[in-house]
Amino acid sequence: MLDITKDIQSLTTFRRRPGDFIKELKRTKRPLVLTVRGQAAAVVQDAEAYQRLLDIAAQADSDEGIRQGLEDADRGQVRPAREFFAEFEAANGIRR
Repeated sequence: MLDITKDIQSLTTFRRRPGDFIKELKRTKRPLVLTVRGQAAAVVQDAEAYQRLLDIAAQADSDEGIRQGLEDADRGQVRPAREFFAEFEAANGIRR
């Protein structure tokens, strides 16, 4: 979770003591928003925390695909796999 009292810093401040900020990123696992002229310009994050974020996003994407597939099945918008593959093979010139 972002703490606006601690997790927003100017790029100038970050450049003066990057080592301190990196240690804090690793310790807290919270992202750091860097500003330029008072406007958010970049977000810096610990590599482990970023990987966790990527994993969560990938899982959410998979869950959404499954949800949509189940919804299609409930609405009867499905067809037999043999029919699909026969059409796909024919359209792409694939012979068995």
